[in-house]
Amino acid sequence: MSSSERGYDAVVFDLLTALLDSWSLWNTVAGSADAGLRWRRRYLELTYQAGAYQPYEELVGEAARSTGLGMACAEKLVARWNELAPWPEAPQVVRELARRVPLGVATNCSQRLGLAAAARCGTGFAAVATAESVGYYKPRPEPYRAVLSALACNPARTLFVAGSAADVPGAKSVGMPVFWHNRMGLKPLDGAVPDYVAGSLLPLLDLVS
Repeated sequence: MSSSERGYDAVVFDLLTALLDSWSLWNTVAGSADAGLRWRRRYLELTYQAGAYQPYEELVGEAARSTGLGMACAEKLVARWNELAPWPEAPQVVRELARRVPLGVATNCSQRLGLAAAARCGTGFAAVATAESVGYYKPRPEPYRAVLSALACNPARTLFVAGSAADVPGAKSVGMPVFWHNRMGLKPLDGAVPDYVAGSLLPLLDLVS
């Protein structure tokens, strides 16, 4: 199938929520779903406010400290990083899509942890842009642009698969259409509207032919 006949020439994924169930690991380390959610929300606030890259592990630790969990919680999360598991259908979807188009990842973490997390998906990616490698956290435009540049793809023909609400306006801001894998039933951010939304990754197999 030629490029002009395909709907998209490449697919870029958010990693830690779109492809991996990081929620479960954070909740387990925090001791409960409520504590994990508070911790994660605070961490997200810190990354959105960060501007230039600040070490991922430090932001996770500050979020744990400020929500009453203590710095040891952040250390435990990093120590158990290889327990991150893909969503059940993710390996199948990623393997099949990789046969059709180049795949990339834009993720908000350190280079070391980002590459380790990407390896948990079972399939290699043509490009992985981490907040550390780019120098900024999403939803700033730099991480999205970095992976687009690495893939040498037109934003309008590159489907972004968001996991978090902030990735929807973030990817839209650089011209990418967005599929929101809203597994957790999150509310939209800033009124941003994705092109597609689903609670599973399986619809991607029909969208990316």
